[in-house]
Amino acid sequence: MTYEIIQGEYPDGTSYELRKPMHAFYDLTYGEMASEVQTSPRIANQIIGLGLLEAISDDIILVNEDVLDTNNDGISGKSNRVWNILEQETQIGRFGWKATHPTVLQQTASAFIGDIGITNKLFPEQNCTDIQIDCHEGFDTETHEINFDDLIKTAKYCATTAVPVRRNVDNQDVLKGKEIFKTIGCNGCHVEKYTTGNHSSIPELSHQIIRPYTDLLLHDMDTELADGRPEFLANGREWKTPPLWGIGLFEIVNNHTCYLHDGRARNLEEAILWHGGEAEHIITSYKHLKVVERNQLIQFLNSL
Repeated sequence: MTYEIIQGEYPDGTSYELRKPMHAFYDLTYGEMASEVQTSPRIANQIIGLGLLEAISDDIILVNEDVLDTNNDGISGKSNRVWNILEQETQIGRFGWKATHPTVLQQTASAFIGDIGITNKLFPEQNCTDIQIDCHEGFDTETHEINFDDLIKTAKYCATTAVPVRRNVDNQDVLKGKEIFKTIGCNGCHVEKYTTGNHSSIPELSHQIIRPYTDLLLHDMDTELADGRPEFLANGREWKTPPLWGIGLFEIVNNHTCYLHDGRARNLEEAILWHGGEAEHIITSYKHLKVVERNQLIQFLNSL
């Protein structure tokens, strides 16, 4: 991975720079990849508050869906419709960078197989290519490498990992930043507040007032952030609005500040500036803020 540095300047003359990642694959153990192979470098999603997001009813999510932008606000979010492996039916996607999985359990099972190669009830086969003979011979599809009970326990842990308490909520700069967040339209996608419905297996997550700052919908972020990789209804330019809760503790938890799906943004300012597509008019408004106002917006985000 290498980076191209892009220089930019705010209307007030303040300079900034962005880094654009470029990826190359070499010394491949099993030869060149097929031409149709799709790649998309990703950093891990946060795993806080997942059960609360799972408890938001479909109807509430669909209230914010506006595929044809009928209200002419430039935002045309849509829900991803994905396959629930256990239920054997199409449901609304909620988890992953493109809302690829409908439940915490399926997201957890996908991470087991995709990230560390552990087979399970939902994903019983390894991702072996035809040439990887040892891979094919090294596992038994009848015996899962994690049993279903342990998979459920792991998913429950992920579902109940708490959201951190906000900080500096009465700070005047934070309050001003929150006002700016709404004024320039960030809350058009990063929807602040919900009341959860009934959680089917964890009643403590039901009927809770939460502030995740996401609509759980897909949005076109334009070509600069595109990975060209579709997932169900999500095309190669679309990404799910990531929740912002806990983002102010991102550096403490992760020991880095690499934001967006591929970690290209080195701080929150860069993450904002990379927004395009449906967010283009919002970013134009952001760029025209005064320096103090941009700083106040960042202070608000760091309070979440």
